[in-house]
Amino acid sequence: MSFDRERLLRELFGLAALSGDPKRLVIAYSGGLDSTVLLHALAVSREIHGKSLLAVHVDHGLHEESRHWGDHCESFARSLDVGFTGLAVDVMTDAGKGTEAAARTARYDVFRSLIREGDWLLSAHHKDDQAETLLLNLMRGSGPSGLAGIAEYRPFASGWLVRPLLPFSQSELRNYATQHELSWIDDPSNEDRQFDRNYLRHEILPRLEERWPRVSGRLQQSAVLAGEAATMLDQLADDDLQALADRPDRLSLDALRALPLERQRNVIRYVVRELGLPAPPATQLRSIVGDLLPARGDAQPLVQWKGAEVRRYRDQVYVLPENKSGSEGAAIQLTNNGLDLGSGMGELQLYAGAAQGLADAVIDAGLEVRFRSGGEEIKPTGQSHTRKLKKLLQDEGVVPWMRDRLPLLYSGGELVAVADLWIASAAASEPGVAVCWKNRPPIH
Repeated sequence: MSFDRERLLRELFGLAALSGDPKRLVIAYSGGLDSTVLLHALAVSREIHGKSLLAVHVDHGLHEESRHWGDHCESFARSLDVGFTGLAVDVMTDAGKGTEAAARTARYDVFRSLIREGDWLLSAHHKDDQAETLLLNLMRGSGPSGLAGIAEYRPFASGWLVRPLLPFSQSELRNYATQHELSWIDDPSNEDRQFDRNYLRHEILPRLEERWPRVSGRLQQSAVLAGEAATMLDQLADDDLQALADRPDRLSLDALRALPLERQRNVIRYVVRELGLPAPPATQLRSIVGDLLPARGDAQPLVQWKGAEVRRYRDQVYVLPENKSGSEGAAIQLTNNGLDLGSGMGELQLYAGAAQGLADAVIDAGLEVRFRSGGEEIKPTGQSHTRKLKKLLQDEGVVPWMRDRLPLLYSGGELVAVADLWIASAAASEPGVAVCWKNRPPIH
């Protein structure tokens, strides 16, 4: 198959039938061969597809020539009468991800900020990239989802991330670039064999191609089949989840135990992904199924990995973000704009005009959020006596690990509300200002 603009448009029209017609095409434009071909082919065929184009170049600042690359990209985009945005980012190379992963995170954060509702973000991944990704994931021990490789399209921000060049090899793209006398940037880091992807690209895939011609196409076909298997496993997991829970982060222990082991692992992987948490390593997944689920009834087992944790309490299994909060640190002011409590913890909001809530005088005196340090007391509305907060939380059935993570609201040094569970009678009024804890993790 040779690449030309007609074949590209057929790919785009086919993808539009699946994900809806885009309002605008935003091209992730590195200036390399692949994205240069994609940008050019879209620009010269815009009378046919009729979409507004925006080329976005991200300068990672990892090479001394990167500023000049941005100049080249802007010049090329302008020559095609295509809108251009160039942004520089700081790559957090000390975040434990590795340079490649950190650069990708920074790059996609930029793209996410620019995507409007109905936009398509077009990435220039091609057939050879797919082969590299499948082999990398195979080396990591991935299951069907990983072996499905790079998806042709998926939801992204308020739009879609679309990869219309996956059916084409880089050699086909190079032929197009040569035919149209295009110029592009050769990033020297693409030759560095210390990066796994480059090692596969330059050392392994050429040898595989010698032995098995058209190996990239064969690997892509395997990725398609793995994708179909992953889709069916997700459908099975979703069916199981409906019987396990009314929310994905709190699962019925008995119903989960009743599933075969393979389906237990499948639904847990699915739930973790649906919650946007990092995938569990195989050892932790085995520990969840083999140790946490069958633990004795009075145990409170915990399985953790970076970014996530699974807990069990009574007859429920909880899938949660990693616990990074606590009672340390200074009090935080709560204003009418609300307060983000951090990853996986939701946010606090104030709503005036509730049937009952905090009195205006309490609000006017200022609110601050703290966490438990021990010994707190409150007399909730509707109760005749002051109660120890510790005993209230036990009677309410709040899970143990959330008791020190509940946001406590203070005004004038007095505890006036415990999250959205209780309001102190001395601070309440009818009507009043309600406290709402949005998107909170399960507390029961």
